[in-house]
Amino acid sequence: MPVIKYPRIRDPLFYEWDRKAQKCGLRHTVYSVNGDQYTGEWLDNLKHGKGTQIWQSTGAIYSGDWKFGKRDGYGSYSIPDPVTKEYKKVYTGWWENDRRGGRGMLFYSNGEHYDGEWSNGLRSGWGKMHYKDGSTYEGQWLTDQPSGQGVLRLPNGNRYEGCWKDGKKHGPGKYFYPEKGQLLEGVWAEDIPKCGVLVDLDRADAPAPTEFPLPKIELRDPAGVLAEAQAMFGDSHN
Repeated sequence: MPVIKYPRIRDPLFYEWDRKAQKCGLRHTVYSVNGDQYTGEWLDNLKHGKGTQIWQSTGAIYSGDWKFGKRDGYGSYSIPDPVTKEYKKVYTGWWENDRRGGRGMLFYSNGEHYDGEWSNGLRSGWGKMHYKDGSTYEGQWLTDQPSGQGVLRLPNGNRYEGCWKDGKKHGPGKYFYPEKGQLLEGVWAEDIPKCGVLVDLDRADAPAPTEFPLPKIELRDPAGVLAEAQAMFGDSHN
């Protein structure tokens, strides 16, 4: 009997092309249509592992960890200076789902910087903010605002220790005036002290104390005060 040979069945060429196009493992620089470029590790055609991304539109660079196409893990984000073209670090720390999440340090364009915890790209948790006027706030944050317990230190040495809400002093707190040697302890509402007691504190060692010391408050027995009042005014009502 004659032997009939059939041609070996081959997959269509586009199957092979598609297989080769799927990026997996370490790759050299891959350029996107918009000009962005990425060098690093891939998994199932997604950035995954260690890698560096450069955005064509801004020139910004991210170098660090990726997870399924998003920045996730530890990494650093930098942008070029518009004048010198040298790269300035903007954020270094942890990322979650392409946003700042965890512990990290952010450098603002006006010279301020924040070192602390993040959640969904916002300052949340415990952190310290350095402001351009020289003051600092260290304490709790919630959705990018001081909220909870915290300490604000001003350039002149004054400081506030106490409760915060939505970025304002709110609740019980203490305001120290080291230069005068005084302390205001009371309750604040939206940055305004509503009630409290002002007392001298280390006034003798203060650089610029007030001219006269604050009188001390004497706490007396209410029964004794009532007895004195009755003895003084009792006859006049008869």
